[in-house]
Amino acid sequence: MFDFFRRLAELNPSPETELEFGNTYQLLVAVVLSAQATDVGVNKATRALFREVTTPQQMVELGEEGLKQHIKTIGLFNSKAKNVIALSEILVRDYGGEVPEDRDALVELPGVGRKTANVVMNCAFGAETFAVDTHIFRVGNRTGLAKGKTPLAVEKQLEKKVPEPFRVGAHHWLILHGRYICKARTPECWRCPVVDLCGYKPKVMEKGAAKPKAKTGSRS
Repeated sequence: MFDFFRRLAELNPSPETELEFGNTYQLLVAVVLSAQATDVGVNKATRALFREVTTPQQMVELGEEGLKQHIKTIGLFNSKAKNVIALSEILVRDYGGEVPEDRDALVELPGVGRKTANVVMNCAFGAETFAVDTHIFRVGNRTGLAKGKTPLAVEKQLEKKVPEPFRVGAHHWLILHGRYICKARTPECWRCPVVDLCGYKPKVMEKGAAKPKAKTGSRS
């Protein structure tokens, strides 16, 4: 596992989220909006929004309908707008307009689940958390790095196995690896820097080749 992350780190020494934000509150909003949406789509919607809104109080003043006008290109924008306004009101009322540096407090906010809280804790506060999205779930199981039937199971495996000094950057490396190389439909094994450390078989070792089907045993 050390060599797995060492190689990813050599190629990208300072991995970061691809979501765009200017402060911790904007990061929280962006991650809430990113559920079942792409980072690219979220960034397009939030650029104008974040020029106008930098604090929870400003979001409350913008209001739910005003927020919807900014994020209507994002999936589930109605429910997301409701959650963002509600969590902003709570931050103003209970936390002095600041995002709490506490995962248990974060998951109590509307629209914030464990994955979102883990992203905020990691990206904003440097915590050793592992936010398991679809990419990390796939990479963990496909490579054998962290197998589990649920995101939480994969997260627990990563917590147990990822060595120092890679724990803070680990979930970024895995997300980017899953997004750009270890893709869902056909993994691009021919250009994978950790192909020899991966337990996935059969591997796709030629560009443009279809993903081969795993052999199955036959009954006589």
